[in-house]
Amino acid sequence: MKRSELLGRVCGAVAVGAALSLLLGGAGSSATDIKLATATSAKRAPPSKHLPGYSTDRNAYFGDLHVHTKLSFDAYIFNVRASPDDAYHYAKGEPLGHAGGFDVRLPTPLDFTAVTDHSEYIGALQHVGDPKDPLHSLPIAQGLFSKDPKDIQKAFNTLVEGYEHNTLPAAFRAKPIIAEAWKEIQDAAERNNDPGRFTTFVGYEYTSAPDGRNLHRNVIFKGAKVPDAPYTALESNDPENLWRTMDGWRSHGVEALAIPHNANGSDGIMFENTKRNGQPMDKAYAELRMRNEPLTEITQTKGTSETHPSLSPNDEWANFEIMESYIGRAKPVTHFDGSYVRKALKDGILMQETKGFNPFKLGFIGSTDTHNATPGPAMEKYYYGKVGKLDATPAQRGSVPPKGAKTWEGYKPDPMTSEGRFQQWGASGIAGVWAEENSRDSIYAALRRKETFATSGPRIRVRFFAGYDFPSDLLKRPDSIAQAYAHGVPMGGDLLAAKGRTPKFLVWGLRDPQAGFLQRIQVVKGWVENGVAKERVFDVGCSDHLTLDTSTWRCPSNGATVDMTNCAPSRFKGDVELRTVWTDPTFDQRQRAFYYVRVLENPSCRWSTWDALRNGTPPAPNLQPTIMERAWSSPIWYEPKT
Repeated sequence: MKRSELLGRVCGAVAVGAALSLLLGGAGSSATDIKLATATSAKRAPPSKHLPGYSTDRNAYFGDLHVHTKLSFDAYIFNVRASPDDAYHYAKGEPLGHAGGFDVRLPTPLDFTAVTDHSEYIGALQHVGDPKDPLHSLPIAQGLFSKDPKDIQKAFNTLVEGYEHNTLPAAFRAKPIIAEAWKEIQDAAERNNDPGRFTTFVGYEYTSAPDGRNLHRNVIFKGAKVPDAPYTALESNDPENLWRTMDGWRSHGVEALAIPHNANGSDGIMFENTKRNGQPMDKAYAELRMRNEPLTEITQTKGTSETHPSLSPNDEWANFEIMESYIGRAKPVTHFDGSYVRKALKDGILMQETKGFNPFKLGFIGSTDTHNATPGPAMEKYYYGKVGKLDATPAQRGSVPPKGAKTWEGYKPDPMTSEGRFQQWGASGIAGVWAEENSRDSIYAALRRKETFATSGPRIRVRFFAGYDFPSDLLKRPDSIAQAYAHGVPMGGDLLAAKGRTPKFLVWGLRDPQAGFLQRIQVVKGWVENGVAKERVFDVGCSDHLTLDTSTWRCPSNGATVDMTNCAPSRFKGDVELRTVWTDPTFDQRQRAFYYVRVLENPSCRWSTWDALRNGTPPAPNLQPTIMERAWSSPIWYEPKT
């Protein structure tokens, strides 16, 4: 986004000068000094050559690092025929034909994207589906290709079962097929990379699912130098072997990172407290994991993995877009511990305290996991599903009564059926980074240092800093961000203890002009006390000039509602911007802790309610009619002296 355009958007905000200073002002910090509690250097000099829009203040860029095209075996079965090139064109604002027979288009282009097709059997299905290809004559090819959703589901189940039991033909993994698809991915990324305007990354998905439990990762490469072929879960479904392979690539100049997703579908094993082979973790394992996996995808179409109500019973907003079934199958998740990010962060600081290492020091992003080749989340109002012809209509998504009925009487969707699982999906999410410019080097560096944030779809901007020496007038200064970088650490960093001193936190959020107004901004804290990891959610900023109750650390309700007859939200509730400098009233300099920001919008209609409204029927009674869109910053970790 051009700075002039951004200035125009913010000019309608309350306290315009302060908002602009927070968004645009300030110096950056390098990965090497991110552990400093206070910085001794001022603004870094920009390089002699940089792209238009370069800023040492760092800009917010939005993207999607989880996108499937026809090269993924499941997307092809779902009737998706769009290529990596098509996906990049869509991300840049061009329309695309959906497998359901209609056109879709992003209202606002993205800043960066990675196509991440499944590496397992990559590119094979387009050969199998070609009547002229020898693979088409294989017995398994018969009945795989249909436009009927029931037949599509059967074909998908056949392929998944074959994948899990390693019974699919070896020809599906032929090296020429893999090489052809891998080259197509690389070539499309190079053709569409436009430094300063739009950034592409070469990537793929490592699709490990032992016993159907989700251990998927997206592997994102820094530049054009990549291995000859992806490392796949067919070689090993233990992510530790992926990380060791990535170390090997790195020793040959190939830089990459892995991003786990859908921890909520792992049934407790994404963030388990042992290695996959059951052996105890150690420092070397934690370092291997964090070297290769600094981030996690906290939200996407198949649910949000921040926390679960059973893990955070005192968090009134924990029940957000929860999916409680295995990925792509009729089996309920029963183990929530090990499946959600906040608990992993708590386990990590407890391990740091008791064992001297932390394997879960994770920053946050969001992405879509679209299987339509359509990067970037659809607005709730225009949600069109994620799996081609399988969920292209409201009836398939379970958002309207079946068979043309006008009421839900006598019908209760089973959450383990396809339409029941589709009901749990959401129009989420998106990745945000703070980077100097829109380029591979700059955005990748932001991913590496975890100066990243996630949203459930809207382009909410979030900034978060911690330090001991912020100026007393920080919020009023035109160089607020310069001061925050100079005297503190941003999201993703470590704040070291300073004897006898209590840190302050700069907390800030700005609404997406095309989405809802902000209701409250919060700080989520986890800490270790007497050998136990605990958590608490603090409201730190209230909308509508409401007074924060510091006895409970909750804002009063701002009264925002939604007119369920037309999905119109309250017109005069909520704020454009929420910002504050906050001090933790429970801070104990001896206690190891983490903090992250969560920003909540006013309520708005969920996509399923929009579907029902257009259909002239009531919303599904088993679904929440409204949601509170939100954003999350990556954490800041407080490291006490030992």
